[in-house]
Amino acid sequence: MQYKTARHGWHLIVIDRWYPSSKTCSACGHLLAELSLNTRTWQCPSCGTRHDRDINAAKNILAAGQAVPACGADMRHTGPSRMRSAAKQETSPARVGLPLR
Repeated sequence: MQYKTARHGWHLIVIDRWYPSSKTCSACGHLLAELSLNTRTWQCPSCGTRHDRDINAAKNILAAGQAVPACGADMRHTGPSRMRSAAKQETSPARVGLPLR
């Protein structure tokens, strides 16, 4: 994905793999303590907004990606020089990219 964004002059923004995008209310920011994988819809106990799990996660991921250029939040480095965590090593981290022009 990184080579595609570079080819088009875009920037790849990577958010944390463990960001709780499904269990964070995209309307008010309330974070659920738990949300089982088989729960497809849920209602925020704080503001009452009803969420489809996948649409809510997509909204939160988009907002997280847009917050990076807007407020200078941390961007995770990509590429071979990137350091890996000593706590958990995996072959390839999950990445979510938003092409920005």
